[in-house]
Amino acid sequence: MQTQLKTILAEAKAQLEKIQTMAETEELRIRLLGKKGKLTEILRSMGSLSPEERKSFGQEANAARTEIESLLEEKFAAMKEAQKKLKFKAERIDVTEPGVPVKLGVQHPLTLTIDEISKVFMSMGFSVVEGPEVETVFNNFDALNAGPNHPARDLTDTFYITDDILLRTQTSPVQVRTLMKQEPPIMVISPGRCFRCDTPDATHSPMFHQVEGLVVDEGITMADLKGTLDAFAKDMFGSDARTKFRPHHFPFTEPSAEMDVTCFKCGGKGCRVCKGSGWIEILGCGMVHPNVLKVGGLDTEKYTGFAFGMGVERIAMLKYGVEDIRLFYENDMRFIEQFK
Repeated sequence: MQTQLKTILAEAKAQLEKIQTMAETEELRIRLLGKKGKLTEILRSMGSLSPEERKSFGQEANAARTEIESLLEEKFAAMKEAQKKLKFKAERIDVTEPGVPVKLGVQHPLTLTIDEISKVFMSMGFSVVEGPEVETVFNNFDALNAGPNHPARDLTDTFYITDDILLRTQTSPVQVRTLMKQEPPIMVISPGRCFRCDTPDATHSPMFHQVEGLVVDEGITMADLKGTLDAFAKDMFGSDARTKFRPHHFPFTEPSAEMDVTCFKCGGKGCRVCKGSGWIEILGCGMVHPNVLKVGGLDTEKYTGFAFGMGVERIAMLKYGVEDIRLFYENDMRFIEQFK
């Protein structure tokens, strides 16, 4: 049996020198030390030896087992270290090589336009306020002096959720909410999304954006409105921009007007963009109707105000030369990336 132990030990040393993988090392361990391994079988046959021989042989067998286990552990450790070095070599990074460029996103042109409009009014002292896109009929129509027979209240013009709840058709309900919770002086703008039952085409969309403005204080006049909007036009479209106000009608303002600005493409000479007129309509405005001020509980003999509202898409289309409003909503990166 001593001869067998020496043979097994010699086999273990010889095999370990040839082995190249962890799997082969594990296979050798099982072949020698496993439940059916060669050394295990020898230890099981010790029952045929005398007590003295069993004691002597047992010591030799344990010593052989310990030596084989030690050799296997060394081999496992060496294999792991070799694998680690190979992995490090494969994953090595040359920090001197140029990095992979990171593709940065761009802001949507409507976001750019809203930010630009907001910055202009914020520089005048306006605050930015927001309101919910799902509104009450009262805030969207009744409080804004739009009577029951107003055409905008028709089912073909407005998205109703219930008889009393709808998707707001304008950002004007934010004015109502502001009047009901804030005491004058008030200077706010309210950018946001609006919804109307429009069939999509080059100039119409069922979803669009507006920026609404409201100023309320003692002694506010039409002159304040015209001065504010004229300053906005010059800041937005250039110092040479001129403005023109035309009489109009809105239920929530009286008197009401639409404001035109000289065409920034031709400077007012007349071109395809302005259809030869030299002017482009950009917003509606007027003095806040007393009925709207009363909703906020304000004394209409003491306080007056003006309001205005502009379509963001229209200004973006004019400013960037976009001819189809649907391009803003198609999520085509080839279009959006032009606005870097």
